Amino acid sequence: MKLEHVGFGVMMGDDGKPFKTRSGGTVKLIELLTEAQERAYALVSEKNPDLSEEQKQQIAEAVGIGAVKYADLSKNRMSDYIFNWDTMLAFEGNTAPYLQYAYTRVQSVFRKADDYDARAPVIITEAAEKQLAVALAQFEDTLNAVAEGCYPHYLSQYLYHIATLFSRFYEACPILKSEGSVRASRLQLAALTAKTLKTGLDLLGIKVLETM
Repeated sequence: MKLEHVGFGVMMGDDGKPFKTRSGGTVKLIELLTEAQERAYALVSEKNPDLSEEQKQQIAEAVGIGAVKYADLSKNRMSDYIFNWDTMLAFEGNTAPYLQYAYTRVQSVFRKADDYDARAPVIITEAAEKQLAVALAQFEDTLNAVAEGCYPHYLSQYLYHIATLFSRFYEACPILKSEGSVRASRLQLAALTAKTLKTGLDLLGIKVLETM
């Protein structure tokens, strides 16, 4: 057995001073999770009012709790950071909801594609395809770096990079409108993106969603 000390920075209030646990100046976890889910529910209800109540609740739980986990794990564990409701629960930028949405975006492609061939080769012809493919190939190296240094924010940064590159790829390289080997190759890149996002988020303890 090998024991290793893993240090952490300090969580501070809006005044830039460390929370004082003895005086009760901290935010309780149950309050944080409840607030996160309520905000997520409001957002889901606004974007997808036609979803059933059960679906809204399921999405709100996954998005809200995922946002809280990611807000902490996406920061360098050795750095101090200021606790802020709006930053922690934001639904755009480098956040769990953004990554969860990126995954659902890929899944929406496959709901429309009935000709996906999991054995099709990846053919790189466009710059956006190359950038995404190279980044996807770096997943194993990223995981090794996380394990060696106990720095989960490396994985967070990597997944955000993948989601950003997929967005560029999606805009620059039409998937469903392409044909033949090009279409098959781009579907492969999309499938690999979804698999990487799902695996990475699962390692961070964050659920992915088929719809959002």
